[in-house]
Amino acid sequence: MGDFLDFILTAGFWAATLRMATPLIFGTIGELVCERSGVLNLGIEGIMTAGSMAGWMWVYQGGDLWGGVLFAAFVGALFGLLHSLFTVYLGLSQHVTGLGITMLASSLSYFVFRMMLPNVTTPPKIVPFESYAVPVLSELPVVGEALFVQSPLTWLALVLVFVVGYVLFRTPLGLAIRMVGENPMAAEAQGLNVHLVRSGAVIFGSALMAVGGTFLTLSAFDAFYIGMTNGRGWICIALVVFASWRPGKALFGALLFAVFDALQMRVQQQASSAIPYQFYLMAPYVLSIVALIIMSRRAAYPKALLVPFRRGER
Repeated sequence: MGDFLDFILTAGFWAATLRMATPLIFGTIGELVCERSGVLNLGIEGIMTAGSMAGWMWVYQGGDLWGGVLFAAFVGALFGLLHSLFTVYLGLSQHVTGLGITMLASSLSYFVFRMMLPNVTTPPKIVPFESYAVPVLSELPVVGEALFVQSPLTWLALVLVFVVGYVLFRTPLGLAIRMVGENPMAAEAQGLNVHLVRSGAVIFGSALMAVGGTFLTLSAFDAFYIGMTNGRGWICIALVVFASWRPGKALFGALLFAVFDALQMRVQQQASSAIPYQFYLMAPYVLSIVALIIMSRRAAYPKALLVPFRRGER
């Protein structure tokens, strides 16, 4: 027990937890923005895959790292635009369209990867973002190494939580997004273009999802390989419910899942081989489901979520 507590209190554990939470933060905030506008985006898993491949391919072909991030965001925005055309303007099923986007984005990413690198047997490597130590602050005990020696994308994710929270609850734009997600007919009566606001939210949210995916290839790892998102998109959807559609709670939920994930790796290394390793891999998801059940009982979801809006209908 003493060794376990010592591990929990180390700066390395919390630094790793924050790194593992970063793609979840991007994905969860992106999904949260979509759902706040009334659109469920089940395409997140595929969009994160597309973002991870697009950003990596940009850098592998000679582009810079931040250019790769922007290109990944652009690719994610394109899939968000496609999703919004079907769900917002045509009013088709958000569930079916989202799953279709996931299959399209994932398959297209793997296809493009194989077409551009047909003879590759092992994933080629790039030079990813390096962790940057903030002068003075990085020298603080525990907190310094955990928080102030991180990838620039991790800091971007943390800043994004507060920016999106401020915009959603302190600005007219945020009010418009929340209004079209709660009562689109009232929003239309106030002169808002419901379709435009929803589409903008889906496109922006999808761009964030793709950035979450490209964090895996441009920061966490240095290569792209098939299946690297590993279900993170589905976890993000659950975290939105866990967070009751609030960015601050979404950050907490992402960190909580990352803690569970980091712990299972440590326990798996020290535990007896009598217990199959799959049990430890399963543990973070089981704990997350339990936490989701507890928190979702009080969750107040956007009233117009999954409800298509058609002008003139009452």
